[in-house]
Amino acid sequence: MPNGRRPAEGGPPAGYVPGGGKPGGTEEEALTGRQRLLKGVWPPRVTRAQLIVAVLLFGLGLGLAIQVRSTNENSVLRGARQEDLVRILDELDARTQRLQDEKRRLENQRTELENSSDQAEEARKQTLQKEQQLGVLAGTVGAQGPGITITIDDSRGSVEADMLLDTVQELRAAGAEAIQIGSVRVVANSYFSDEGGSVAIDGRKVTQPYVVKVIGKPEDLEPALNIPGGVVQSLEKEQATVSVQREKKIVVDALRSGKRPDYARSSSR
Repeated sequence: MPNGRRPAEGGPPAGYVPGGGKPGGTEEEALTGRQRLLKGVWPPRVTRAQLIVAVLLFGLGLGLAIQVRSTNENSVLRGARQEDLVRILDELDARTQRLQDEKRRLENQRTELENSSDQAEEARKQTLQKEQQLGVLAGTVGAQGPGITITIDDSRGSVEADMLLDTVQELRAAGAEAIQIGSVRVVANSYFSDEGGSVAIDGRKVTQPYVVKVIGKPEDLEPALNIPGGVVQSLEKEQATVSVQREKKIVVDALRSGKRPDYARSSSR
C-alpha cells in the first residue's frame, strides 16, 4: 500500500462517504425521489412565459364558456321546424311594420298641425284622441276591438305569478293594446305575486281558470304565444291546459282609477 499504510481491519473502505453518496457528493444528491419532486414544485416558480400562457388559456376558456352558453340559449330555435321559424320571422316583420305605421301616423299628425288653417282646433282634436288612447293604456277607460281570449286551466296549482307575467310581457311585445285577467285590468305598473297557492295582481287574487282577454291584432298575438319554447309550451310543461281563441270583438271593461303621481311632473313647456 502507498506510504506503507493499510486500512484498519473491519473499517470502511477507502473513499467511503456516509449516506451512500459518492466522494464529494452534495446534500441534494442524498435526497429521495419524493423529496426532490416536492423541492422542484414548491415553492412555485412562475416565469413570465408561464404567466402569459396562463392568461391566454383563461381567455380561451372564457370564450368557450360564453360560446357554449350562447349555443344553449339558441338551442330552441335551432331545433324548431321550418314553419315555426317562418312564423317567428313573420312576427318580427309584423312588429317592424307596427313601428313604421306609428312613425307615419305621428308624421301625419305633425303635417296636419302645420298645414291646418285652424291649428288650435286641430290641436284640440288630436289632444282628445290622444287622451282616449292614453286612457286605454292607463286602464281608466273601457276598450273593445279584435283580439284573443286565453284560458289557462291549472288544476294542479303549478302556474305561478311569474308565468302569468311572462304571458303578459309576450302579449305586449306582440302588440297587445289592452289586457284584462279575470276582473283585473293589467297596465304598465301592475305587479304579480303568489298568495296562498293562487296568483294576485295588484294585490287582488284572480281565480282559476285564468281567463286573459287581450285586444290587438289576432294574427300577431296568437303566433307569439305558440312559438317553440314560448308561453304555451312553458305552461303545458307545468301540466296546465291552455287554449287560445281568436275573437272579432273583445270587451275589456275592468277599470282602474287614475292616480296622480306624487313626484313626477311633466317636463314639457
